Amino acid sequence: MLARRYPPIEHYGVIGDLQTVALVGLNGSIDFLCLPQFDSPSVFARLLDSRKGGHFAIVPQLEAPRRKQMYLPDTNVLLTRHLSDGGVAEISDFMPVVGEDGRSRLVRRVKSVRGDVTIRMTCAPGFDYARQRARVTVNGSEAILESEDGSQRLRLASTVPLDTNGETAFAEFTLKRGEKASFLLEQLDDNDDLVPLTREFVSTSFKDTVNYWREWMGKSTYQGRWRNEVNRSALALRLLQSKRTGAIVAAPTFGLPETIGGMRNWDYRYTWIRDASFALYAGIRIGLASDAKSFIQWIIERSKETSEPGKLQTIYGIDGRTELPEQELSHLEGYRGSRPVRVGNAAARQMQLDIYGELIDALYLYDEHGEITSYELWQRVTEFIEWVCQNWKQPDNGVWEVRNGPQEFLYSRILCWVAIDRGIRLAEKRSFPAPIRRWRQERDRIYADVHENFWDEEGQTFIGIKGSKSLDAACLIMPLVRFISATDPRWLSTLRAVESRLVDDSLVYRYDIKGPETDGLAGTEGTFSICSFWYIECLSRSGDLQKARFLLEKMFGYANHVGLYAEEVGPKGEHLGNFPQGFTHLALISAAYDLDRRLSGAGFGA
Repeated sequence: MLARRYPPIEHYGVIGDLQTVALVGLNGSIDFLCLPQFDSPSVFARLLDSRKGGHFAIVPQLEAPRRKQMYLPDTNVLLTRHLSDGGVAEISDFMPVVGEDGRSRLVRRVKSVRGDVTIRMTCAPGFDYARQRARVTVNGSEAILESEDGSQRLRLASTVPLDTNGETAFAEFTLKRGEKASFLLEQLDDNDDLVPLTREFVSTSFKDTVNYWREWMGKSTYQGRWRNEVNRSALALRLLQSKRTGAIVAAPTFGLPETIGGMRNWDYRYTWIRDASFALYAGIRIGLASDAKSFIQWIIERSKETSEPGKLQTIYGIDGRTELPEQELSHLEGYRGSRPVRVGNAAARQMQLDIYGELIDALYLYDEHGEITSYELWQRVTEFIEWVCQNWKQPDNGVWEVRNGPQEFLYSRILCWVAIDRGIRLAEKRSFPAPIRRWRQERDRIYADVHENFWDEEGQTFIGIKGSKSLDAACLIMPLVRFISATDPRWLSTLRAVESRLVDDSLVYRYDIKGPETDGLAGTEGTFSICSFWYIECLSRSGDLQKARFLLEKMFGYANHVGLYAEEVGPKGEHLGNFPQGFTHLALISAAYDLDRRLSGAGFGA
């Protein structure tokens, strides 16, 4: 029953307007959308509760249809086709990039390609995470959808007559071959000028949206192998950045489980310094450096707000807020019964020392390929490095945000080394004032600490946690950030241990979960796709190019039908976790970029 009511996570494409994202199913239903921002309460969340979560469905009434979904090339405009012997219908879904009025608009156009096709449309909002019932009033071909407390109002305009039962707007109509019907869902306030839903408006919005994405994608300098996969990942990452603030969210969803029926269900609609910096780094590598500027300004603002110079919080709201209280939505049944459904994220109160390494590494790359570091930014970077020099020895919660208390993690040590190292390089490159001698001494202390305290001589591996025998796939970052050579004997023996204990075909587990003592949480999880792409890049850097290529192209096979990835891959190849996951897509870009460059350098053809 649950399997029937909940489509697989991978059965969705996404559209967005650089303010929020909607998930559009192969079945023609939008089952997830938060308004007005990524981290606002949901309006549609049928993915998390099939009965009351809310949805916006356009369903051609065809017998046993085959369904196909695709993006128009180099855009985030989505087409969904329903094909059967009785007819063919096509739905176009897009969100015009948010304009000066700051209002999100969602446009849906359905067309009969062949035959007479009856279409059934239902728009049933579940305002405020489905905590408020909707009031729906209809006037001809327009409906006003309002939350009980009146805090949120939407307008649904249509080119066909609408009806309502008081809580849902619906319509049923038949399109002859070549005929179209359009729907516009937009935010309202008391002073809004309503947009007439005309054929010209739909056509112009469609063309403008296509042109925006193609012009943006045209700035990419990547001309190597696997361009389709790299471009789709870049487009997915771009959807995660707020045009209004410059912040980049980790994923646009919350509550999608890492194990079906389990409790590892988190809210990723916030800005992790780590994830955002990695996304910046990936974009800069393929020539999309212009998107970095607004995020860098966002970082400068956060650094000005801190009470301790140089100290950053791990996670922020996209507007920079620091309080992200975690709460459970007990009224939601959860995706396929996976509870609790959480919003907010308690990891915002954790210390994660690695964030400075990812951030300063991205700023170093931006200085080379974007704009020269400004005086103001260098002041901030200097404060970050000084804070790292004073605090790198502290235990923290690590890259995986464990909930069983702070420990001393290898990954955190490595990225603290990166933070200081890139600061030194930047200071020397630009002749910036800096206590370079002292920074070098501290960087070298970290280097020695890693080799003395995180090396297991007996097992011939780098360990994930000081004083343990644990192996953590986060160690795969070591050669990627040039802490160690990819052909160093210590590294190669560590890589063999990872392959033996954490790799399953082309997929990589982040660590071996043995119960709550591992990370403070019950249950298991799938393989982590960022680790899988890190593993591939490690193979590439070590010179095993053919194996790296084989595994990379196998990983492409785990993407969904439109080239998107969630956070994890389950035992049956199913997607798990929040979707689409920025971490996965940025690691794909990095692995493909590195491997393509090395294959070309080695004389391999396309």
